[in-house]
Amino acid sequence: MLKGTKLYSILNNKCPRCQKGQFFKTNNPFSLKQFDKMNDHCEICNEPFEREPGFYVGGMYGSYALYTALITAVFVSCVVILEINIFYVLAILIPLIIGSQPLFFRWGRLLWINIFVKYDPEATKGDKKATPRW
Repeated sequence: MLKGTKLYSILNNKCPRCQKGQFFKTNNPFSLKQFDKMNDHCEICNEPFEREPGFYVGGMYGSYALYTALITAVFVSCVVILEINIFYVLAILIPLIIGSQPLFFRWGRLLWINIFVKYDPEATKGDKKATPRW
């Protein structure tokens, strides 16, 4: 449905260039032993995922934005609209923040690499000269 968009790559753990290969080794973000394990490159188009040391530090900005949106949405809906006591809201928010950490970690990294890599429908497995598009 969204194939060819950056949102498709981010939500489906796909390579930003060909949108066929897996970015992370496992699709389950809640497999706590492997949620942060990335492939070195795409098995379909050979796009390198590990750009340079420290490349994904920028992904923390994406994670930060996601956490801010989550906290704001919960706070507004619970305190302003439903008028729930702030201490109950904290009891809701703390486990929610901790539980969403693996998902937001992945989305932050995928968001960051999608900023620099453009979708190429012509990317194929035989392309051994895949060069970074940044």
